[in-house]
Amino acid sequence: MDWKEVLCWQLAMPNTDPNKQTKKKSEQELKDEEMDLFTKYYSECKGGRRNTNEFYKTIPQFYYRLPAEDEVLLQKFREESTAVFLQRKNRELLDNEELQNLWFLLDKHQTLPTIGEEAMINYENFLKVGEKAGPKCKQFSTVKVFAKLLHTDSYGRISIMQFFNYTMQKVWLHQTRIGLSLCDVAGQGYLQESDLENYILELIPTLPQLDRLEKSFYSFYVCTAVRKFFFFLDPLRTVKIKIQDILACSFLDDLLELRDEELSKESHETNWFSAPSALRVYGQYLNLDKDHNSILSKEELSRYGIATMTSVFLDRVFQECLIYDGEMDYKTYLDFVLALENRKEPATLQYIFKLLDTENKGYLNVFSLNRFFTDEIFYMVKPKDPLKISLEDLINSNQGDTVTTILTDLNGFWTYENREALVANDNENSADLEDT
Repeated sequence: MDWKEVLCWQLAMPNTDPNKQTKKKSEQELKDEEMDLFTKYYSECKGGRRNTNEFYKTIPQFYYRLPAEDEVLLQKFREESTAVFLQRKNRELLDNEELQNLWFLLDKHQTLPTIGEEAMINYENFLKVGEKAGPKCKQFSTVKVFAKLLHTDSYGRISIMQFFNYTMQKVWLHQTRIGLSLCDVAGQGYLQESDLENYILELIPTLPQLDRLEKSFYSFYVCTAVRKFFFFLDPLRTVKIKIQDILACSFLDDLLELRDEELSKESHETNWFSAPSALRVYGQYLNLDKDHNSILSKEELSRYGIATMTSVFLDRVFQECLIYDGEMDYKTYLDFVLALENRKEPATLQYIFKLLDTENKGYLNVFSLNRFFTDEIFYMVKPKDPLKISLEDLINSNQGDTVTTILTDLNGFWTYENREALVANDNENSADLEDT
């Protein structure tokens, strides 16, 4: 008899030979013995592996709580250890001297023939440069990087300039991440508003385009700059932003563009972070503040732009946005300006959608829109549900900027209503110019 048959016999008639019968045990005794026998035979079947690996008897710690506010020593220890870690990571990056040496080696090992003025390098010389440039360059001297930069060269080479720019960008990205992480007080990969304010404040002296900015204006400039990050990268208003999201967006590039001492006038006008742009926005705010109490009433805000915003829209702004004693502060005003100046962005559509959703249902129905406009809006958006418009419908329609302009701005409404006449007028003017 095999072990299975023995097990069955022993369960049925324990402590006896299979050929003999004895008195039956109680149900509980049978269950206990069944478990003992199962454990015994299972252990034998697995060769005792359960006993040889003692590590699995204990679960390793995988969660470490953050120090409480009153645990000052633990907080200091955490900050110091984080700073040491980031400093070590920073030392692993290529410095200016090492980058210059890398360029010299690339130029020395270029592979002929050149393509115009573009120097090229093949994979064999690419590996040689990686070995001679030192251990810090190993992460860039890989087949993956070479394949990424390889395009249509018939000799299987890559551009030296493209590789060097790629390396520079990676170094800059790591340096920026380290700089942002130093401001991450909690050490969780997020920046709170105060963390980002400290980062930008420390960055101002390194930006030549902000040299003429008066120190008394620094706090307003920092507030203006930080609001753009939080308005677009924190749409759910969690009051924190992932460092990865900051690095992935173009805002940091726009901010660091101010390092260029020969920045064009056009770039100054289009860059939210430039000194002229910040002064323009703050100057508009001061001009609207007629009673000089540093906050805006509904009447004062109604003069924004060319004073064409509907009263219903303004009512919703003051109902939904963060206000103080019925008036709007500069930070809330910045969100308002960013929304109206970037109407095509999903974050803007979410901001205005919340204002249009008068019943807080998460969609716009005929009743909601009757306060603002006619059923033509439904024709423009073409929502999935013919009786309501969701935020997703508004974004997917590619008409979000037009719809929100119609619903919030009298001038936008007039322009839309008279669009055919305006087009005809433009055509007539063009014809007159051609005749002359």
